[in-house]
Amino acid sequence: MWLWALLPICLAVFGTVGIWVVFGIAVSNETVNITDRFPYISECGTYNPQSCIFAQICNVCAVLALWVVVIRFQQVRDYGQNSKVNIASIVLGFISCVGISIIGNFQQSVVMGIHLLGAFLAFFVGLAYFWLQVWLCYKAHPFKDRHWVGPLRATFCSICTVLVITMAILHNTGYKSGAAICEWALVMSFFVLFGLFGSEFRHIDFHQLTVQKQRLKTQSTNGVVRMSDVS
Repeated sequence: MWLWALLPICLAVFGTVGIWVVFGIAVSNETVNITDRFPYISECGTYNPQSCIFAQICNVCAVLALWVVVIRFQQVRDYGQNSKVNIASIVLGFISCVGISIIGNFQQSVVMGIHLLGAFLAFFVGLAYFWLQVWLCYKAHPFKDRHWVGPLRATFCSICTVLVITMAILHNTGYKSGAAICEWALVMSFFVLFGLFGSEFRHIDFHQLTVQKQRLKTQSTNGVVRMSDVS
């Protein structure tokens, strides 16, 4: 089942290539002017025709990211780390994925408030998710790649923390080009963090998602067998 390792890698590659394609289209049709200032990712994807492509890229990335989040949650739980931290991670991961979808489907030129909400969920909540994964990387069942995956994940989480704070400061102080560059670097770092799950997913022997444990109780009443509490 080493093929599971391809899922986060495909997410990282697809997302990276996709947003740079949107950037290329936006520059070629002059909906953004890089000689004036460097554009935000959302600015590149806010006008037609690239807005349609941008929306689909965000939707596909949201689905793939949610898939990764669920599998990682199940993997950590199977290692015996069924803690509140692991539960919190899947909740934060789900919220972050919703944010990614919101970014793509509510362009900033149409509904700025909702778009900014999606950006907050994707970036800030997503960053919290990856910091929890740093903790779980050392608390879950050890694997032979942990000696380099853990430090690398912590390094990129630290980079993302610096970038997201710097981006917010530069944006609020009017340095839009610097803030946009930080945003691009932040998204690229997020894709690297997702790609790192490939190292952990290649150790999955099989994947079985269990929503709720099944319990079968049989009761005999007047010669009739009743089955209850089947979930």
